[in-house]
Amino acid sequence: QVQLVESGGGLVQAGGSLRLSCAASGSIFSSNGMSWYRQAPGKQRELVAAICSSGGTNYADSVEGRFTISRDNAKNTVYLEMNSLKPEDTAVYYCSLRQIDGDYWGQGTQVTVSS
Repeated sequence: QVQLVESGGGLVQAGGSLRLSCAASGSIFSSNGMSWYRQAPGKQRELVAAICSSGGTNYADSVEGRFTISRDNAKNTVYLEMNSLKPEDTAVYYCSLRQIDGDYWGQGTQVTVSS
């Protein structure tokens, strides 16, 4: 079993920055992918950014150039640095880990961007 705990959400003004963290614990394989998803009210959950264990990344077009995903393999932690935040970035942000035995999700952290 794997547990994921997110932190770092909050309320910020448009143009501001936030840094999300997600710490994984439990039975974690060395080869895995970690991702951030978000879900806004009335919308489907969408992929924001992903990073594999070797460091390769990909981003949603809507956040490319503003958000940066990174990871610390020694700490089993993934980060999402969010800059130039917009009101449309308001959502619950979820951390996810994918490895050979399945997909795991955190409980989510609220990010609210005021205009």
